[in-house]
Amino acid sequence: MQKLLISLFIMALSALPSLAGSGITISDIAGGKYSPRYMRSFRPAPDGANYMQISEDGKRLISCSFRTGAETSTVVDLNSARGAKLSSIEGYILSPDGKRILIQTGTKSIYRRSFTANYYIYDVGNKTLTPLTSSGPVMQPQFSPDGTMIAYVRGGNLYIVKLLFDNAESQVTKDGEVGKILNGVPDWVNEEEFSTACSYVFTADSKMLVWVKYDESRVREFSFPLYKGLSPERDEYREYPGSYSYKYPKAGEENSKVSVHSYDIKSHVERAIDVPLDADGYIPRIFQTSDPEKVAVVTLNRHQDRMDIYAANPRSRICKLLVRENNDKYLRESAYESLKFYGDHFAMISDRSGYNHIYWYDINGHQEAQVTKGNYEVSRFYGYNPENGCFYYQADIDGPRYSTILSTDLKGKTRRLTTEKGDNSASFSSDFKYFINVYSSLTTAPVTTLRSGDGKVLKTLIDNKSVKQSVEADAPATVEMFSFTTSGGTELNGYMVKPADFSSSKKYPVIMYQYSGPGSQEVKDSWSSGFMSGMVWERYLASKGFICVCVDGRGTGGRGADFEKQTYLRLGLLEAQDQVETALWLGGQSYVDKDRIGIWGWSYGGFNTLMSMSEGRGVFRAGVAVAPVTSYRFYDTVYTERYMRTPAENASGYDDCPISRADKLHGDLLLIHGTADDNVHYQNSAEYSEALVQSGKQFQMQVYTNRNHSIYGGATREHLYNRIADFFVDKLK
Repeated sequence: MQKLLISLFIMALSALPSLAGSGITISDIAGGKYSPRYMRSFRPAPDGANYMQISEDGKRLISCSFRTGAETSTVVDLNSARGAKLSSIEGYILSPDGKRILIQTGTKSIYRRSFTANYYIYDVGNKTLTPLTSSGPVMQPQFSPDGTMIAYVRGGNLYIVKLLFDNAESQVTKDGEVGKILNGVPDWVNEEEFSTACSYVFTADSKMLVWVKYDESRVREFSFPLYKGLSPERDEYREYPGSYSYKYPKAGEENSKVSVHSYDIKSHVERAIDVPLDADGYIPRIFQTSDPEKVAVVTLNRHQDRMDIYAANPRSRICKLLVRENNDKYLRESAYESLKFYGDHFAMISDRSGYNHIYWYDINGHQEAQVTKGNYEVSRFYGYNPENGCFYYQADIDGPRYSTILSTDLKGKTRRLTTEKGDNSASFSSDFKYFINVYSSLTTAPVTTLRSGDGKVLKTLIDNKSVKQSVEADAPATVEMFSFTTSGGTELNGYMVKPADFSSSKKYPVIMYQYSGPGSQEVKDSWSSGFMSGMVWERYLASKGFICVCVDGRGTGGRGADFEKQTYLRLGLLEAQDQVETALWLGGQSYVDKDRIGIWGWSYGGFNTLMSMSEGRGVFRAGVAVAPVTSYRFYDTVYTERYMRTPAENASGYDDCPISRADKLHGDLLLIHGTADDNVHYQNSAEYSEALVQSGKQFQMQVYTNRNHSIYGGATREHLYNRIADFFVDKLK
């Protein structure tokens, strides 16, 4: 379960009427007054000297110089392009040689990462737009390495368009059917929990396609009702509700059966590749390598404590084991997400030393080096430059609250490419001679700079100074980091937002926000920390007399494998204890009213809100749980079993949940859920509310018709924020 990126979904809100009168209003937030600017759809060009981005009006695709940051040319202009007429560019894909560009429009979301869209082929030479296909929207198109073909998925089947043969379309697979067989794109649970929406590749010589097939025919369906509703209105359900059904495997249930197949584009021969795989195993990734006789296939056992990397021959069907990675608990997603292949070598991230670090292998699976070392985490691997032998990456070398961009060569020589302390991320040119850096901190809005490969700042592209000035002028507050030690001896990190007129002689009510899920991090020296960017929500509440606090407890990321994985097999137990410990520590501060402390969270944060309010020590006066898991028996296989194994193996771990703790709930509760949540089903709140009723516990509940896990659409967000704010004002002030 990925952390819900609330800020991406902020919709039309209005000022909180019961809390009116502050400088900052929710309508200001909704109107984008405090939203920082970023580069739009940035992508490095194949030549290494330039990068591409979509213009602000969405009408052009422009090229800019990595050396100067100046616009060098208009690559696509919809106003002057010949052929098909489009209103805007929603996305784009460059061919390897840069001669053609796929232009995306008409995008319709399916789940978190998957979508369908209409695509048009733009010929850079003659400036002509041609539909990729006349058969309707498609999924996950990609160019062949030689740029002469485009493959895509429609209706669970793979197709190929041959550009040299007048865009002739051919169907590769014919057994695809949504809900039964998916070729080249994952089902719901594989997409959501392995963070991928594409499961096919071309071979390096462009002669074959290799893909993962998902047979979900035996996966049980989950259904939820759909009503007429509003914004959008579903008139077909005006009198009788409809329903939405899809394949969703809950913990302990049967998953899709996965297999790997290849297709010879010239001979039209399909082969099933003999990948050694447990009957209930997973294939989270498939990679192209530079060798046309090798496609890298990654497998996991169901417990996700063993990962194998195979070199699969798409013609002979034979697989050779390159690396086997074992862990006594579970493997993090970074183990397969970070894999990158370079000629006769590949790099991967492993936490086998206790921290995530980069390892270097030859193509036969022999480890040649541990590139990075130390008691810090490599959080992102950007790539390897064969010209200077350097690896480029992001790491918390200055501590878990900070991220730095660095390079290290095979001799261990490390160079800092950013010196600003806070949060740094990078996007490199294809030859690593330049990169775009985005830096921010709790008190610095994102600053986007163009830098040379050694970190020298060449130009500031976006500074967001006006955003920072507006936030500080409209919602002044004191934002600070802090740490404390629990009664059990664990040091925890947090941030605190105090009212601008804070006085240590007064006692303030506190609202605690947390997410708390495995490997997550809320407490970072970053402008993105907080429920909303710039902590404008926390600043808003601070302007109403609240202190806002967030603490990352045990199980969260940035502090090594041992700290993160200690919640294994008992999700919610230690996390809840640490939120209670936070409340107890806060209650001991002279400026906090210990009898007016609230807690809230969304998704995993909602789950841990309920666990914390029923932990037994009764420290919370009130809490809000939004879209919470209330029993991990209701959640999906991949995520849940990674941390809990199956219910048959770990019944006691599953049984300690908000539902079983319902009679221990302490404090006033507001329970919130959308009826069309495809991720954390409304079933969770329905069953929990019944447990509260039968336990004689009074509570408030807010249901949102036809809304998914993000709970937005029309005036929904406005209502939601009013509901949460008014609840805390009523119960804590």
